[in-house]
Amino acid sequence: MLPADDADALDWLAFEQAGVLTTAQVSDLVSEGTVRGRIRSGRWRSICRGIVSTGNGRLSRDQQLWVAVLAAGPGAMLAGATAATEAGVRGLRREPLHVLVPAVRRAARTSLRRLPIDMPAVLVHRTSVLPDSHRQLARPPRTTTARALIDAAGWAVSVDEAQGVLAAGCQQRRVLPEELQAALDVLPRAPRRHLIQQTVRDIAGGAEALPEIDFLRLCRRHRLPLPDLQERRLDAAGRNRWLDAYWRQWHVQVEIDGAHHMDAGQWADDMRWQNDVWTSGDRILRFPAWLVRARPDEVADTVRRALVAAGWTPTPELRKPTHK
Repeated sequence: MLPADDADALDWLAFEQAGVLTTAQVSDLVSEGTVRGRIRSGRWRSICRGIVSTGNGRLSRDQQLWVAVLAAGPGAMLAGATAATEAGVRGLRREPLHVLVPAVRRAARTSLRRLPIDMPAVLVHRTSVLPDSHRQLARPPRTTTARALIDAAGWAVSVDEAQGVLAAGCQQRRVLPEELQAALDVLPRAPRRHLIQQTVRDIAGGAEALPEIDFLRLCRRHRLPLPDLQERRLDAAGRNRWLDAYWRQWHVQVEIDGAHHMDAGQWADDMRWQNDVWTSGDRILRFPAWLVRARPDEVADTVRRALVAAGWTPTPELRKPTHK
């Protein structure tokens, strides 16, 4: 709710920052005694050293984000999965909160160690590269979606999570692969830079879902030819279909089925589509997404046999000469 017409500067500042203020901000507007009195009376709440809330209830999500940024000190902004979530990317880790600060200064570690119980942990990262093009105009301040996803992939706990973060941002249309590449170009020392670059290229080539990225990785590792991804095709009823992976030269198609393919209606639709493929002369292979990740050798062997049967000739592996 907007402040009243006769609201003062303190009311407007509290409105802009979800009721979370630094004592330095407040000292310019009211006396120190007034602040102490409001905290003692229970009208305000002391969050940690140098941070107060103009309310007395549990911290909301917006307030938690403001506490994280203000407690980390000047120049801090939301980053990584936290900034990407605020930009609308769904399915990312909401905790801990990630904050980026300039490398020339250190975060207020004492304040961050003494956060209240209704405040998530805050992870502070330092950077020496933060151009204006990576700064999003937002409150609280945060990095752009592209920079946030690049950082989130670098800070992820696993390779799968790193690739999933990038795929989610593009699949949900929150960022373009070109924007990710542009952000990566100015980060020569980004963690997992090679993995991120390869994943962005895969996404640009059509692999927007993590199982499809896993499948491309499988093809490279097993020296299989790379397929075209998400190719448009009309079925017998004239409806648009999108092929997960297709080798046009050998008329071999691979479909990677997620959990929704177990639904009875979807299963029947998949059968009709499979019949359309076979009657058109193409070969079709189907794999559940979990099998691509859990048993890549088995999947690769099946794909290899299908491609060979369709006329593909594998390139002989070079062997090192043996010395007698």
